[in-house]
Amino acid sequence: MTGAPSDLQRRRFLRDRARWALATATLAALPATAVPGARDDRLPIVRLRGGRVRGQRQQGVLVFRGLRYGADTGAYRFQPPRREVAWNGIADALDYGAAAPQGGTEGPGSEDCLYLNVWTPALGDGGRRPVLVYIHGGGFNHGAGSDPLYDGSALCRRGDVVVVTLNHRLNAFGYLYLGALGDARYAASGNAGQLDLVQALQWVREHAATFGGDAGNITVFGQSGGGAKIATLMAMPAARGLFQRAWTMSGQQVTAAGPRAAAQRAAIAMQAVGAKDLAALLRLPTADLLAATRARDPSRVESSSLYFGPVLDEVCLPVHPFWPQAPRQSAGIPMVIGNTRDETRAFLGNDPANFALTWDTLPAQLERQQFVDLLPQTVIAEYRRLYPHYTPSEVFFAATTAGRSWRGALEELEARARQPSGAAPTWAYQLEWGSPVEEGRLRAFHTLDIPLVFDNAGLPGSRTGGGADAQALAATMSDALIAFARTGDPNHHGMSQWAPYGLPQRQTMLFDRHSRVVDDPRAGERALYGKVPFVQRGTQ
Repeated sequence: MTGAPSDLQRRRFLRDRARWALATATLAALPATAVPGARDDRLPIVRLRGGRVRGQRQQGVLVFRGLRYGADTGAYRFQPPRREVAWNGIADALDYGAAAPQGGTEGPGSEDCLYLNVWTPALGDGGRRPVLVYIHGGGFNHGAGSDPLYDGSALCRRGDVVVVTLNHRLNAFGYLYLGALGDARYAASGNAGQLDLVQALQWVREHAATFGGDAGNITVFGQSGGGAKIATLMAMPAARGLFQRAWTMSGQQVTAAGPRAAAQRAAIAMQAVGAKDLAALLRLPTADLLAATRARDPSRVESSSLYFGPVLDEVCLPVHPFWPQAPRQSAGIPMVIGNTRDETRAFLGNDPANFALTWDTLPAQLERQQFVDLLPQTVIAEYRRLYPHYTPSEVFFAATTAGRSWRGALEELEARARQPSGAAPTWAYQLEWGSPVEEGRLRAFHTLDIPLVFDNAGLPGSRTGGGADAQALAATMSDALIAFARTGDPNHHGMSQWAPYGLPQRQTMLFDRHSRVVDDPRAGERALYGKVPFVQRGTQ
């Protein structure tokens, strides 16, 4: 998790999403059968715990959008989720449900946001397909399961799997820690968004067979903030047994916010919205409470965004997710941990000045953006030694990537590798392939692996281009995800042998035009940043 999208990225996303919606509109709502023997002129109908719903067929896949997995949270703001209210008749599941309250492209959202979406090859056929549940990124502040790049149709068809995406509470609504105020009803408020995920996974397990899936074979996968949420779930007792595999992409949660730091941020949030007590918080309109996200965080001086994220509250989260060790409760869960080679080009690459740095201007810019307390001169000297052909701008992007998200991935990999013998294996990857769009200046940027694992390369907004290299790599990576979901091992015939990550070799798959495994591919950078202790940024 390395940063939020820029305004330019959001505008591009809105443009591309409109194009995607127009392109897919012609494919919508063809007749489908829900059960063997049903009439061909009926849309698929399934019975859920809350009532019956009607889906549709799109692109050869049965799709159910906007399925409720919880009640409207507005009536019990900051409290754990509750089950959805049952309904009479047949509800349409044709459109995505509301996103959580937030600013940006997915906003303003609604507190009635506990919805998920399902893509499946078939219903009522007794299938026991792997179920893949995607948890969206956007840090803990933004995002929704309705992003066009999360469309599960291609992955569903390719692997004969069930794909699920979802929404859950975010920012102040999902991670505002009010436990210090003394009201037991709000003891878990700092992890309400995580508890939403737990309830969603319980719903998926309960309904897996309804959608042709295997309730005993659920894989969670997520990128950026989605990966961080998964890492946190792996340490939450309430999530034990709800998934059997985990695949995280550029998203780590090594440490959680301590209760003192989280309570201090809650005080800042309350002051920002003019709420003197809990009762005032509960009375605030949704839009007014969102103003808390714009308060300045005391530990993030370059940003005006107040940090919200999981809290070490001793109620839902009794230990830090991956410190000082990998979570013991998840030692038996096979895991994939990956990142992209040029993460920070996704957002720092929007400033043309970062492509025109000189050796004189580099130190000050690196000081502002590397997020690691090392002398810029030390970092620059080591990068020039390791990569003598790098320009100042290349050093800048490489060092900011290593000093932000990559270090968290390394911490998790090392913690998993130190587990006792008999623990489930972990595989590491790095996306090396650089996107050809925008004259290739963004290379392997943050989020590039999303359309590749979903087999959605070439779609509007993917920024992969539609060339043969992108399509081939999407096949390789999506097949690895499907193999992992099916067997707990990402190896398949379409790529070279991928060995699990271990010490001291640190085997890492480099996904590229010709993917290959390399031992400890960034050893010099690992040693450089190993000089300073790692603390998840924002949790102190």
